[in-house]
Amino acid sequence: MPGSRKMEFKGSSWHESCFVCQYCRQPLGTKPLITKDNKNYCVPCFEKQFAHHCYSCKKVITSGGVTYHDQPWHKECFVCAGCKTQLSGQRFISKDEYPYCVDCFSKLYAKKCAACKKPITAHGSAKFISFEERQWHKECFNCAKCSVSLVGRGFLTQQDDVLCHECGP
Repeated sequence: MPGSRKMEFKGSSWHESCFVCQYCRQPLGTKPLITKDNKNYCVPCFEKQFAHHCYSCKKVITSGGVTYHDQPWHKECFVCAGCKTQLSGQRFISKDEYPYCVDCFSKLYAKKCAACKKPITAHGSAKFISFEERQWHKECFNCAKCSVSLVGRGFLTQQDDVLCHECGP
């Protein structure tokens, strides 16, 4: 039509006033746009309608990202609740809906071995022995006198010590 500009995009032609965002209906002109299902959207409308927003910072996730508890996160926003180290691609443990790196979880929540006092974590083949209120790493569950392994054997207790039958009272 005389006096109006013709807009061309992906092999199709529009009147300038007809080349609009499918959501807000504002003219797209030469502004950046995103096409989805053969419909054109201005960037703000596309982000509002379709883009995932980070659960932590609420900003749009443009690429990548991780999902935790069915929520999208930027990789850089998905961090340990304790030390704030980025957890994307790392092993982590959830506690009370929060993610923790293995080190922080071990320091803050893991049970401690009654013999070596180091944390007992559930990673790897970390088998442990539990008796009453105490826990031991499998390799630490030994007689306090002769150091023989008590794993799979009967044992006696004497105050805080565990003893084999031969060393017992």
